[in-house]
Amino acid sequence: MQQSGQLCGDNFGAATKDGRPPYGLERTPVCVPEGVRPSPQYSAERPTLDRYQLRVASYNVHKCVGTDGRFDPGRITAVIGELGADLIALQEVDRRFGRRTGLLNTQALEHATGLVPVPASELSDGLGWHGNALLVRRGTIWRFRRLDLPGVEPRGAVIAELTLPGGGQPLRVVAAHLGLLRRCRARQVAAILEAIAHGAGIPTLLLGDLNEWRLDRSRSSLHALEPLFGPVGRSQPSFPSRRPLLALDRILGCSRAQVRSVESHDSPLARVASDHLPLKAWVHIRAADRHPYSTGLAEAA
Repeated sequence: MQQSGQLCGDNFGAATKDGRPPYGLERTPVCVPEGVRPSPQYSAERPTLDRYQLRVASYNVHKCVGTDGRFDPGRITAVIGELGADLIALQEVDRRFGRRTGLLNTQALEHATGLVPVPASELSDGLGWHGNALLVRRGTIWRFRRLDLPGVEPRGAVIAELTLPGGGQPLRVVAAHLGLLRRCRARQVAAILEAIAHGAGIPTLLLGDLNEWRLDRSRSSLHALEPLFGPVGRSQPSFPSRRPLLALDRILGCSRAQVRSVESHDSPLARVASDHLPLKAWVHIRAADRHPYSTGLAEAA
């Protein structure tokens, strides 16, 4: 595993050829949005060998374009600062067309929130993989892979294995943005589950905009997630941000990463900064059961 701040890639160790810091940080001036204060200290419990808890969130930033039509990355940074999270999955963080450069100032983001990006992009000035980014506390140790997801639209996921500051139980986090078509989402879910099944047996979270609004479990494209993550039929509505009706965004955890107190972050700024509200939750991480489940995905559960 590589220390945070270094670049790694699909083979858990590939670096950029020119050795530059990620995202052009050596050239980017720090500009903290007005009213944004540095976030409080790392909020996770002091980790032990068998348990800890942390605050996590997922946020589709809509390419930093708000419901008023304004492009304003500073507002997104401010909303992320409001969350007080230890780990955040972001969607739509890069430009959609042409060179997929990152849309957020990562130095300002770190100053305001204490969070740094896992270098998921293949570009020195990018931020995510197919728009998916993962923010963690400085001092987090990571390795990750980029996963291309099947479907009509270009979609992907970032799968990261993390050791948080202070040590404790490693944690796998899948950050994803699934497609608009039900049949594509079902195939993308299958690809994510296959990738998890080939990984280490550690607590696992799935965070992201999963684009599923159906409450009927038999019709949901997320039904295949239930053996690992439990019921997926209901969550807190997060879209559209001005009047949330649909639960498109999800925070899911296996039995060793228990998700509690899920809520949409409905602040005045969040209602205008993006067309989605952030989703946040507490997650309780614990060590392996003595008698794990008898499913093919049991080692991740």
